Amino acid sequence: MQFQLNTDTNIQGDERLVEHAETLVRAGLGHLTDRLSRVEVHLADENATKGGARDIRCTVETRPEGMQPQTVIHNDADVEAALRGAAKKSRALLDHEFGKLGRR
Repeated sequence: MQFQLNTDTNIQGDERLVEHAETLVRAGLGHLTDRLSRVEVHLADENATKGGARDIRCTVETRPEGMQPQTVIHNDADVEAALRGAAKKSRALLDHEFGKLGRR
């Protein structure tokens, strides 16, 4: 599975953040990573320097093999919480989609 992290100008996307984000997302997706060809994560600070609760937006696009890309968005107070929340939503969505395939 390929992993790509994109950040806006308000979040510094250094190598440490890329590694941490990949670890969190892989852990959140669990066993489903084997069925994915690519995961793309976009982090953005919606309020920039103004601050505010739940202003970090994390968009996760997963690309399951043989299926259309699936996207979720999660807003939270900090980068780590946003990554965890988006990974959890992605796992729930993919479990549902793969479950529908299994029933066919």
